[in-house]
Amino acid sequence: MARPSTTSRPTSSRAPAGDPSELRRLIAELPGDLREQVHTHSAWAPDRVSSYERLEFLGDSVLELAVALALYDRYPDFPEGRLAKIRSHVVSRQSCAVVARELELGVELAERGAALPAEEIQALARNRNVLAALLEAALAAIFLEHGFEAVEPAIRRAFSGRIEYAATQHVDHKTELQEMLARQRRQVSYSVLEVEGPAHDRTFTCAVSVDGEQVGTGRGRSKKDAEQHAAREALEQVSLEAAQGLAH
Repeated sequence: MARPSTTSRPTSSRAPAGDPSELRRLIAELPGDLREQVHTHSAWAPDRVSSYERLEFLGDSVLELAVALALYDRYPDFPEGRLAKIRSHVVSRQSCAVVARELELGVELAERGAALPAEEIQALARNRNVLAALLEAALAAIFLEHGFEAVEPAIRRAFSGRIEYAATQHVDHKTELQEMLARQRRQVSYSVLEVEGPAHDRTFTCAVSVDGEQVGTGRGRSKKDAEQHAAREALEQVSLEAAQGLAH
């Protein structure tokens, strides 16, 4: 398969769709209290413990383990480093948000947050970081109710297209970050923090700054790889800040 140019934007939205039907069924069948918590944002929860945040914490680990198992089984010839890179993309905020949209989790969040101003609740329901959190909370709720044996195959099917995409395509986090910040009229820059090792076996540590403030770092065997890892971390941070801003 031809390697696409890094000047293009092969983002997660271009990945072939998976099959979220089993996840949809499991979410719909959750007990009322768990399903209520999955869709409770801290902006209207009586306290933070009552929001989806604790479930999100658990669901993040459930998702990572399910995807790691899927990759381990599906690509027996891939080394650890490549598997880790694929997993990082598959479980990213962007990837999770796409699956959350397929499950219409934002729609239910908006319905349950009707007490907020319409513009604010719609912004929350569309926010990438919020959607990803909703998905992880739902996965945790299914895990608590039915165990890993039920949620793991459902995750595999829902993320199958994203796994295939990440395993076969070049994912350009730098371009994704650049285009996101351009829409916000913000500036991004990269710098080398450290170079370790002899000339034939170097490890680079790079930082990425947005409007002069460092928001991510990354390590790699080349400057380009280190910048890609830094950009991925920055994407997570920028999305988190956007979600927190909407919640206040």
